Amino acid sequence: MDRYVVIGNPIAHSQSPFIHQAFAEQTGQVLSYERLLLPLDNFAGGLADFVQQGGFGCNVTVPFKTDALAVADVLSERAMLAEAVNTLKVQEDGRLFADNTDGAGLVMDLKRLGVPLAGQRILLLGAGGAARGVMGPLLAEQPAALIVTNRTHARAEELAKRFAGLGPVSHQPLEGLHGAFDLIINSTSASLQGERLSLPASLCHSNTRVYDMMYGKEDTPFMCWAAEQGVTHRYDGLGMLVGQAAESFYLWRGVRPEMEPVMQALRARLEQER
Repeated sequence: MDRYVVIGNPIAHSQSPFIHQAFAEQTGQVLSYERLLLPLDNFAGGLADFVQQGGFGCNVTVPFKTDALAVADVLSERAMLAEAVNTLKVQEDGRLFADNTDGAGLVMDLKRLGVPLAGQRILLLGAGGAARGVMGPLLAEQPAALIVTNRTHARAEELAKRFAGLGPVSHQPLEGLHGAFDLIINSTSASLQGERLSLPASLCHSNTRVYDMMYGKEDTPFMCWAAEQGVTHRYDGLGMLVGQAAESFYLWRGVRPEMEPVMQALRARLEQER
């Protein structure tokens, strides 16, 4: 049986096995998909073991998206632009093909939710691999401005410079954030760790939308902050998760699954686990 995994640390929370098994059943594909926890200092070794044991491909999540870039033999245009990888495929010649489906998944979900992007002021929290993966697709939607902020401001500045040629992108220090935004996206891993970012209420106006790329059984700390600011349009990253997974599945199997029934089943599953 063709074997796939999702690699991360932590990884116990991941719903990717449920999603990909649902895709497989829906499309008649025979495969297995499991979680794989790797130590923070041995991504390359753990991945090599998986491939040696006959692995066909994997998804890569926090904090290994840049590690995956380093081990890849062939990069897609999306992976090169993002300098981060969330999908690896073992080719017939044994070489690792790397892609980044995060941005496609995010934009797909925002459009599904009816969130406008063109002409909007967007704030992106975080400057790691997750942020790099979505910058290109967000700028392709022609926002009025895309502002990047991060705890380490130099990383936000570097990211803004890297994507400056693709659209109106700039940076602000986290401690000095100012102005109101139409859409605020959290790409940091703070929600995974139960941490709460210190953000001013002035970032929100009466119709601000917020989107946390993370998800959980309960509202994330970021979404709780947004609720306290009176934001009514609050979304977690479940739709993005299913969207990027569908792109990965298509890359591996050559079949594009339907997202909506899987998303509904996953939401129901999380509700039962509350």
